[in-house]
Amino acid sequence: MTMQRYKTLMTLGALLGALALPVQAQQDDAQNADARWVSGDLTTFVRSGPTDGYRIVGTLTAGDPVELLETQGDYSRVRSQSGDVVWVPSSDLQGEPSAKVRLPELEARVEELSEELSGINETWESRMASVTETLDVREQRIAELERRNQALASESEEAGARVRELQARLDTQEEDLLMRYFMYGGGVAGAGLLVGLIVPHLPRRRRKRDRWF
Repeated sequence: MTMQRYKTLMTLGALLGALALPVQAQQDDAQNADARWVSGDLTTFVRSGPTDGYRIVGTLTAGDPVELLETQGDYSRVRSQSGDVVWVPSSDLQGEPSAKVRLPELEARVEELSEELSGINETWESRMASVTETLDVREQRIAELERRNQALASESEEAGARVRELQARLDTQEEDLLMRYFMYGGGVAGAGLLVGLIVPHLPRRRRKRDRWF
């Protein structure tokens, strides 16, 4: 996974998480059936009674939270944050905060998640740099070991050739030595045989007898 794709996925995850927060808030608020928010873009007129015939007694701003007290016809009686109890058209109420009200919260959450994402990216890049550096060191070590292995293999081959050369010379010297021994032994044997053949044919000297006159 590339770093750009990783950042994209993390950004989408952050935005989805931010959007999930209001949903959770809505679920929590749904537990209070009396919670309502004023809808509309600007303001809503409120009256003193549950029909259009009652006088207008004020306004509520879009997004203001109110407490629903009761409903009669097209109007609902609500209590504002200030404590005022007034009637407002039921169509101007909704069961969840408006997008306009949630927007600042969403923007703040997106900014917060963006900062967290930036920190995660920095941590990720730091780890990737450390891993890359470790891999570079290991690759250099492997290359060095391969060079040493090749050098040792070359030295081993040269030593083997030298041993074979010395063995061949030793074999030759042994053959020469055996030949010399053979020739020396043959010469001695031939000389002995020749002496044995000559000696019996040599004239023998007679001993002089001592005579007394």
